[in-house]
Amino acid sequence: MLLVVDVGNTQTHFGTYRGEELVEHWRFATERSSTADEIGAALRNLLELRQVSFDDLRASIVSSTVPQLEPEWVSMAERYLGHRMLAVGPGLKTGMPIRIDNPRELGADRLVNAVAAHDLLGGPCISVDFGTAVNYDVVSPEGDYLGGVIAPGVEISLDALTSRGAKLPRIDLQAPRAAIGKGTVDAIRSGIIFGFAAQVDGLVARIRAELGADAPTIATGGLAQHIVPYTETIDRIDDFLTLRGLKLLHERNA
Repeated sequence: MLLVVDVGNTQTHFGTYRGEELVEHWRFATERSSTADEIGAALRNLLELRQVSFDDLRASIVSSTVPQLEPEWVSMAERYLGHRMLAVGPGLKTGMPIRIDNPRELGADRLVNAVAAHDLLGGPCISVDFGTAVNYDVVSPEGDYLGGVIAPGVEISLDALTSRGAKLPRIDLQAPRAAIGKGTVDAIRSGIIFGFAAQVDGLVARIRAELGADAPTIATGGLAQHIVPYTETIDRIDDFLTLRGLKLLHERNA
């Protein structure tokens, strides 16, 4: 089995593949101070819940937006899984030329999403990842990574709004009843849900105009389900886009 790990700023999402099948996946909060041993213990406990043992994991790959955690995951794999874990970064074969000013500054998760989106949709295409930030990543008709957009994420924006506004309450992300809120909570829900949906549609429209093509667009990330139903430019959602991309990259470097 193949272990694929996406370490995000807020959550870590990982799963196990047997061939083409995603057998199981888990999410847990990212702890930036975690050691290799702590990661190994947490991983073992979660695997055992699904009757999976360390011995079943014959290969692994990690992408991390938290620099200090990548070596801890690699060390964990060497110590507990008995193999060298691949890490997404410079030197890894991606099959996708990177056409930005400094390829080394490209976030691993953004590259992985672009690879997966291109595999699913062909080129040109756009991926939109609703995570700590909202990342828009663009692939050309020829399959080159062109760059993208990074915007503040939904939860970051909501936290900033309610922490800076003394009388503004923290809300659950629920569907707004209408664009015109009849109370503070409804008004915040409208601003967050409809506001981000409008941002997505506006940015995707601008990207498509620059590409000169009606590029299909795929969304992923834990908060996509809250925003995408109110957009007009997102063609599909794939909750496992990043995990799919990690599997593809492992295959290209096997």
